[in-house]
Amino acid sequence: MEGFLISKTLFTACELGVFDLLLASQDPLSAQQIAQAAGASLDGTKRLLAACTGLELLSAHCQDGGQVVYSNTEQARVYLTRASPLSLQPSIQYSSRTIYLCWHYLTDAVREGRNQYEKAFGVSSKDLFQALYRSDEEMMKFMQLMNSIWNICGRDVVTAFDLSPFRSIYDLGGCSGALAKQCTSAYPECTVTIFDLPKVVQMSREHFVTSDNQRIGFHEGDFFKDCLPEADLYILARILHDWTDQCCLELLTRVYQACKPGGAVLLVEALLYEDSSGPLTAQLYSLNMLVQTEGRERTASEYTALLTAAGFAHIHVRHTGKIYDAVLGRKEERD
Repeated sequence: MEGFLISKTLFTACELGVFDLLLASQDPLSAQQIAQAAGASLDGTKRLLAACTGLELLSAHCQDGGQVVYSNTEQARVYLTRASPLSLQPSIQYSSRTIYLCWHYLTDAVREGRNQYEKAFGVSSKDLFQALYRSDEEMMKFMQLMNSIWNICGRDVVTAFDLSPFRSIYDLGGCSGALAKQCTSAYPECTVTIFDLPKVVQMSREHFVTSDNQRIGFHEGDFFKDCLPEADLYILARILHDWTDQCCLELLTRVYQACKPGGAVLLVEALLYEDSSGPLTAQLYSLNMLVQTEGRERTASEYTALLTAAGFAHIHVRHTGKIYDAVLGRKEERD
């Protein structure tokens, strides 16, 4: 019942820069020092730091004289400081300022069976991506979110299957390019092209993918409307869960038609158990899809059915043991 109290404690500590202040200081800091640096009240800061200590995000030490000072735990240093390569700060910011606001209307979403972007932000959700990318700032937040997720989970999903036979890869909706980087790192012989909307490609080029990575390219387009270039493998990572079954089948059919004979498509999603009894994370993500999108999380058999209907065969599922799993469907060789 009180899980949201924990979430907002974490969100607030990140937004005030508590973990970054402690990292930069290299020495433990008192509540007064943190409050002054964060521009916050001393009383409020003391309560926040105490709660973070209870959550084992901070360590508290009593100095001679009785003053309490605080330092980051190892977990906080790795995942909650902006400077860390595994930082979850972008995900936390997006959760706090976007997802949290949408979830205020979860009851309405369940009653109405549709997302709540219009109520939360006053933006029409007729065009999903117009809603998700309602401003450049919101687009950047979403891209940073995706970047942080694949920095942590990407290696697991791109190595769930041996993708080395696929030399030309298109990452449809590749966003920040973090998954493309994981692919080129795991498979030195492959090239990956990020296929995404023009504004997303522009931001990815400017902020996420360095020009010295010669094995990552870009292709501007809308994968529902524009021609998909021929490739050995197409990656759809956290794409299908945004859409209805009809839209998923339409997209997968377009991918099948573009795919080289003997090629494949890799789906990366949080898979539900076949009886939908878990995992809890996937169940909660499915509610989040209701609140934010037109889609939902699915079982392995549901994705298999969609792939089969689109023409793919020899479909295999790999559970990574992490948040995201992998489903690979192949296109038959020509007779």
